[in-house]
Amino acid sequence: MIITKETLFNYEQRYRTQLVNSLNGYKSANLIGSQNKLNQSNLAIFSSVIHLGSNPPLIGFITRPNSVPRHTLENIKETGKYTINHIHSGIIEAAHQTSARYKREKSEFVETGLTEEYIDNFTAPFVKEAHLKMGLQVKEVLPITTNDTLLIVGEIELISLPETCLETDGKINLELLNTVVISGLDMYHSTKKETRLSYAKPDLPLRVI
Repeated sequence: MIITKETLFNYEQRYRTQLVNSLNGYKSANLIGSQNKLNQSNLAIFSSVIHLGSNPPLIGFITRPNSVPRHTLENIKETGKYTINHIHSGIIEAAHQTSARYKREKSEFVETGLTEEYIDNFTAPFVKEAHLKMGLQVKEVLPITTNDTLLIVGEIELISLPETCLETDGKINLELLNTVVISGLDMYHSTKKETRLSYAKPDLPLRVI
């Protein structure tokens, strides 16, 4: 089956959106917590979180155009702080429900039954039920002019995770955390490690580690 650009744009909008959102495979599943200066908290699901660098430790995510109220974006611009919380198998339904368009005065924490947590005086709310959580300071908000989205770049200031999931070389065992991933807009998957390989070099064979 071949789908041309012309065919793609002739599809019904929702069908096309589902298809394109599935093309890049499995995506990270995270909840981003924030609050404004009035201490109104917000929680929203994102599947666009990406690693940008380790020194300094930078994480990015994409937010859609600000054509309608975007409480996460507004809060981050206002306070500069936010959290990223891994979604695991035990909170999938509550996490998915945060995608509903609640009014500003309604906190998704309250509406979905998830719990606000504040760690080490970090001012943005974490998800207590999450196993891996990060607190970030926004560093840049970069416009992507092709579709009016924004790349939010944040520097990690705090990490919370079970010590038992941190391996001796610094690798985090995500399977022990029951971290899930997303395909498309609404399908959630558990993961299974296939293998782990050594650092690739031109003159050395790979080995399983």
